[in-house]
Amino acid sequence: MSGDFFSGGSNRPLSRNPRGFMVGPLLIAFCCGVILLYRLSVLPAWQWLFAAMAGCSVLALLLPQRWGRTAFILFAALLAGTAWASWHSSQRLHERLPASWEKVPLEVSGYVCSLPARGSFDSLKFDFCLVENAYQHNAQAPLPAHALPSRLRLAWYGDHPDQLPGHTLTITVVLKRPHGGLNLTGFRYEDWLFRHGYRATGSVRTVVSDASIKCGLHCRYRYQHRRLLDWVTAKFGEARHFPLLASLLIGYRGAMTPAHWDTLKATGTIHLVAISGLHLGLVALGIGGVARRCAVRVPESILSERARRRLTFGAVMIGCLAYALMSGFTVPTRRALLMIAVLGWALLQGWHISPWRSLLLALTVVLIAEPFSPLDAGFWLSFCAVAVLILVFSGRLGMVQGVLALVLAQTAMFAGLWPGLLLMGQNQPLAGFVANLFAIPWVSMVVMPLLLCGALLVALVPASSVGVTLLLDTVLGVLWQGLQWLGGWGSPTIQLGVAAAIGLAAVVLLALWYPQRGFRLTLVLSLGLWSVSHVWLQVPVGNRLVPLPQVIVWDVGQGLSVLVRHQQQTLLYDTGPAIPGVFSAVESVILPNLRALGVQRLDTLVVSHADGDHSGGLEQLVTELPPARLIGGESIEIADRLAQAGLVRNVTDCKRQTLMLGRLELNFWRSDRAKEGNGASCVLRIRDPDSKIEWLLTGDITVREEAEYLSYLNDQPAQKADDAVIRVLLAPHHGSKTSSSDALVQALSPDTVIYTAGYLHRYGHPHPQVTRRYQLEGSRQINTACAGAVVMAVKSAGLAIRQMQQNAPFWISGPGLARAQCLERLHNITQ
Repeated sequence: MSGDFFSGGSNRPLSRNPRGFMVGPLLIAFCCGVILLYRLSVLPAWQWLFAAMAGCSVLALLLPQRWGRTAFILFAALLAGTAWASWHSSQRLHERLPASWEKVPLEVSGYVCSLPARGSFDSLKFDFCLVENAYQHNAQAPLPAHALPSRLRLAWYGDHPDQLPGHTLTITVVLKRPHGGLNLTGFRYEDWLFRHGYRATGSVRTVVSDASIKCGLHCRYRYQHRRLLDWVTAKFGEARHFPLLASLLIGYRGAMTPAHWDTLKATGTIHLVAISGLHLGLVALGIGGVARRCAVRVPESILSERARRRLTFGAVMIGCLAYALMSGFTVPTRRALLMIAVLGWALLQGWHISPWRSLLLALTVVLIAEPFSPLDAGFWLSFCAVAVLILVFSGRLGMVQGVLALVLAQTAMFAGLWPGLLLMGQNQPLAGFVANLFAIPWVSMVVMPLLLCGALLVALVPASSVGVTLLLDTVLGVLWQGLQWLGGWGSPTIQLGVAAAIGLAAVVLLALWYPQRGFRLTLVLSLGLWSVSHVWLQVPVGNRLVPLPQVIVWDVGQGLSVLVRHQQQTLLYDTGPAIPGVFSAVESVILPNLRALGVQRLDTLVVSHADGDHSGGLEQLVTELPPARLIGGESIEIADRLAQAGLVRNVTDCKRQTLMLGRLELNFWRSDRAKEGNGASCVLRIRDPDSKIEWLLTGDITVREEAEYLSYLNDQPAQKADDAVIRVLLAPHHGSKTSSSDALVQALSPDTVIYTAGYLHRYGHPHPQVTRRYQLEGSRQINTACAGAVVMAVKSAGLAIRQMQQNAPFWISGPGLARAQCLERLHNITQ
């Protein structure tokens, strides 16, 4: 939004309040307090935080020294931010599903509060908001004292109509508490559920329309939003690029296919179809420009300058609010709306404040209105993007215009956001630099104006829909063809650690910011030489040094993936589960965590067998992080899969051999009898001779292969189980009753057994009979469904085992939540 919209007015500095305290530091302290809360593993009581804030304020008034008053006032602002976020968090966590109601059919009443979208396995996914006394039909147990979930995330599977039978419904559901993978980094489903207020997830059994349910304001808005989707589908549904059209116009991304997402990810342009600051900013610029031009044509005797500015501001806010409501009024749109409102109001009042203070004021308002925003990656990226642009362009807006301004902005954004993306487990595709140079101006100056004006024209003149659809298909086709070409460009990639990315960002931003040409040229040449050496000359990149052996069992749900590393060598055992177009442990867990750990090269990849929960996403992993050696239990089937994906790789059969990884001895074994399926799993025994610690990774072998393996150990004195070692066993087949025989458990007698199972999964792993066997042997039992990822590191005192659940944030590991209940269940079945 340009300052020309609201030019003029008095000077009202925002720098100090009447008592002389700096407002800027107070706002910074408040924002830090809000953000700080989400770094805690225990939720502090908001009542005590508010009391402490009041105490600090009183002390600030009583202290005679100015520095003492300032310190206590700042601390009070910090506590105010933490208390504000704590109050909202406690209100949200107070809503929870009783443990006895999980996996039990319940009848609930409410209304659909999102646009239903097609999901995997022919499902229909939607949000369901519950009305008062929604659980009144439940006869399973008395209502608990705490509040019940008021917002559910549901999926309707199986044979059902294409649409829900109505807007207000009574539904029979089977629910679970919020739960997701818990690893060192990467996407956390529980964070996403908590941030959006989903206090339970589940599947639908039956759906009945219920007109007796009272529909309030929010209910009616959601109904109108669904009707808007129906209208857009009716008018533009025949468009070849309808998924892009619906996403940009009303925020409906349910029509997007996996191919769309793959192209957007490859070009770093997902932000274009997620309506947020860019889109609302374009709407504000367009409406503000038109409104200002119209206002200045009115004589000043009729419309004063202040009235013109008010009129322009009102038109901008009404237009942005209308577009935000059209697009579903999501968190990103609300955040962008608040930022526009703050900036517009400051300009309207004539506040001559620096861009940095405007950004700080907008940040404060957003955190007050949306205190859960720090859990959203988009929150950090959007504010960091604005900060980068302010750093580069502040004070030189009149000097840089047109194409040069676009190139400078994209260069700054590309380099400046790289460290943040790496911290979030994402990478920055080089094709994204060129893609955004092309896509952002095309969307800004062509697609969005035509889209909004075309939709308005069709609403006023329905007969124009055919011509408008053809025009929109043409401009969206240009966008999409360009993105597809750039996505398949095959541009070189740069594998950077966070520290290197921070250094690169600092160099680029310094070169763009500092005006001296010689200095800038030197930095650019240095950066060019570095790029040539690391990209085109392919300088070998080493892994981060790990002085002592480390083994990490990833939390991938019902599946298996284990990382083994020592010194600069790494081995990955299995790649976890994957559902094409829905979920891939490689994409969401393994690759982000490997990048965060500084793993740039895989020395060995072992695929125990070809089942989907052990080899899901294999093709993607081999493409993005090609292993030097690939060993498979079902080597022929694995090689065929890779060949079908165009990846010709030599897959070594899992034969009985011993290899080295640092000082670790890797002993491989596979059954002589089983040639396929679970029984053909490649068993890996990892021994650290210095610390006498060993790990046994058994894949999905069954009782028959267990007996064969024990016989092999007894026939090989060098491999015979040693009672003096510290032994960690990954339970065969996730703790299934078809594995972990009495003979295996007694012969190995592991100190620790780890089950890699899904939370309340339909297979019910681990089986109670299995857990009792290990309990009788005195084994410590860990379930990744409860513990999250398990990090095991060799120390001088022995083996240190860290469960991610132990230091998880309060909305994941707090009392009464899913993981606490999971631990209680595991404890009960071991008794």
